[in-house]
Amino acid sequence: MLKRIDLLVINDEEARELSGIQNISKAAAEIRKRGPKNLIIKRGEFGAMLFDGNGAFFVPGYPLEEVLDPTGAGDTFAGGLMGYLARNDDTGTHALRRAMFFASSLGSFCVEDIGPARLRSLGPRDLARRIDQFRGLVDYGGELSFITE
Repeated sequence: MLKRIDLLVINDEEARELSGIQNISKAAAEIRKRGPKNLIIKRGEFGAMLFDGNGAFFVPGYPLEEVLDPTGAGDTFAGGLMGYLARNDDTGTHALRRAMFFASSLGSFCVEDIGPARLRSLGPRDLARRIDQFRGLVDYGGELSFITE
């Protein structure tokens, strides 16, 4: 079945179990050898990693001061990811990366309440604000110059 999959989304424990390898990068390489073109490994509060033909890409977990219930966050991530890709009718590299930020944003809301309660009260402006906050987490302000000649 893995040979027929374009995208596999699993958590870090599942990746280690499937591959028999503890190191996430090595586990991802082993799993991708079996067929999936793209592999996303969810790492809970530590974010998610995409492994594809371009290498590795990382999306952080949103830093929350309080987590009420982590149940369903991974499923929310996966659903948000698939929903974003379907809505935009694009599964290219950059779309997949954007989808990961969208999905991680949704997952961060999920844990703020019990079950799906926070997701039910979520509006488009809430989500847009959270995505902007994510952008601030990873924006380093332009080019990174550190080498002088």
